[in-house]
Amino acid sequence: MSTDAPAADSTPGRPVRLDSEADLDALVAEHDRVLVEFYTEGCALCASIEPVIGNVARAHDDLAVGVVNPRDDPVLIERFQIQSAPTLVLFEDGEIVGRLASGFQGGDAIDAFLEDPESV
Repeated sequence: MSTDAPAADSTPGRPVRLDSEADLDALVAEHDRVLVEFYTEGCALCASIEPVIGNVARAHDDLAVGVVNPRDDPVLIERFQIQSAPTLVLFEDGEIVGRLASGFQGGDAIDAFLEDPESV
């Protein structure tokens, strides 16, 4: 994880930058609900969704938010079957309960996904 601050101090108030599979696993193990954005550098949609993800992190007290570039740790691409960016994956109690890989999503769409991840 990025070393600016410990994960507990970084969430849920803002997204935590994750550098590896181990960082992602540690964040998921530490929190009951975690939303992870898989992004890539140079992706216009990923850059557009970044402030939205920040707002989501601030708006949900029960949610830790992480962002990771799977190209930094290619194991993530296969493990989470990342085929497009941005892809959002929601974890509850360590298990994947939802996935949103439909390009740019606004705050309302992400909130709806968090409320009912199976409806997407």
